[in-house]
Amino acid sequence: LTIYAAASLTEVFRAYDPAQRYSFGGSNTLETQIRNGAPADLFASAAPLNTQRLFRAGIVDKPVTFTANRLTLIVPRSNPAGIASVYDLRRKPVKLVIAAAAVPVGGYTRTVLRKMGLSSVLSKVVSQESDVKAVTGKVALGQADAGFVYATDARPVAGQVTAIRIPAWAQPRVRYEIAVVSKSGNKTAAQAWVKTLLGAKGQAALRNAGFLPLPKAAS
Repeated sequence: LTIYAAASLTEVFRAYDPAQRYSFGGSNTLETQIRNGAPADLFASAAPLNTQRLFRAGIVDKPVTFTANRLTLIVPRSNPAGIASVYDLRRKPVKLVIAAAAVPVGGYTRTVLRKMGLSSVLSKVVSQESDVKAVTGKVALGQADAGFVYATDARPVAGQVTAIRIPAWAQPRVRYEIAVVSKSGNKTAAQAWVKTLLGAKGQAALRNAGFLPLPKAAS
């Protein structure tokens, strides 16, 4: 199967089923590629917006929610800006890196800042990246003082970054959806793959990688 999947799923999908062909990236970029006829069998997005738009256009079958996530603020291990909480972003002269607004994690980042009354810190953004891995990489390499990523993306670089918790009340609702591409020549296999992902083995793999259990309302 050729699976187009959000960048934040890179490690977990490769470990869960290395036999498939993957194309990882920002969900918005993958949505555009599939819309333009890219030969994907499945599309796993970090936001319902991307899968639902393709569903309305008749390009994918009905999407299903398969996991959830949360946001965290990461700083380099050395923490040159001395950031101890999200509110320090407003108080200190920081170089902040985030994802572009069209990328799910970029949209979620702006939601967090709005909920915390910190939208003004967007003026401290030095670059807007095309996916969450680019944000993570810049902070891990010390090219920025802080960045907003998924909690699951902070884990693979735990030796290089420190994660700072975002309060539960400020968290956006991060839901991942997967859909079979309508024109896929491997529909039966694609549907079976979704079924196993929603089953005990798939859900255990996601949980072990730090993803959240399926939201109850989504079933």
